[in-house]
Amino acid sequence: GCAPAVLAGLRWALEQAAAFAEAWAATGGGPFPAPDDGEPGAEAVERAGLDPALGWWTLRAWESAAVALLNDRAVRAGADDRSGLLRLLTAVTETSGQEFTSLAYALRVLDDEPLVALHRTSRTGYVLRLSGIGDNFQLHTLLADTLIGGGHVAGRAPSPQEAAVCRETPGQVMAEGSFDLVAPGGEPVWNEGAPADIPVVDGVRLLVLDEPSYQRSWAAGRFFPGMRGDLLLERTLDPEETERWYGRVSPPAAPVGESAGAEGLTG
Repeated sequence: GCAPAVLAGLRWALEQAAAFAEAWAATGGGPFPAPDDGEPGAEAVERAGLDPALGWWTLRAWESAAVALLNDRAVRAGADDRSGLLRLLTAVTETSGQEFTSLAYALRVLDDEPLVALHRTSRTGYVLRLSGIGDNFQLHTLLADTLIGGGHVAGRAPSPQEAAVCRETPGQVMAEGSFDLVAPGGEPVWNEGAPADIPVVDGVRLLVLDEPSYQRSWAAGRFFPGMRGDLLLERTLDPEETERWYGRVSPPAAPVGESAGAEGLTG
């Protein structure tokens, strides 16, 4: 019940914080003040105005409250302007250089989202539906559990414990990678990203699963411990459908292990 008011407060704080960041840069710049438990200092108010300074000072508190509520799927379904909040957050981040990672990820969580996954080695394809998955580490584990653990493709299947902590069981356990996640254009889809990073092709997110090019491991679990994650296999594509989808993808741009290096080593 309190979600609409909290999200409205978050929007106000983001708008004011964006104004603060612009004013701070326009009046000489320098390190942005780190908000504490008190009120904005005289310099912050003088350089940006009271409301922008208050927005900047309280933004972390609004972030914490909003993320807590966005763990609930009903709240996410009712937050009909998450894209607008994300645009405001991006403006604040770009101007101030400060990161608001939890809020950015929470605003990008997808629910009831269709996903086509193509397993290049077996030349097979699958239609899945994902909900409540906070990052691609979690997605990676659930893809391996659903497709390898389900007997659809060969490879390393996660343990039952690895899959469980990525759905709703509390805690973390070490996991190993089973695939290279690749975008239709051939570029890697990094585990540190989110399912919202997967490109949309013909109205559906499209992901290619290649054999792992190097060994990686991480602490499997949920980016948002209070958020249930799920990945459901709806059906296997027939050969004709599969080939149509393969016509929309390119070979990987380069072996994933040759790019920026240590992705996924610790999660």
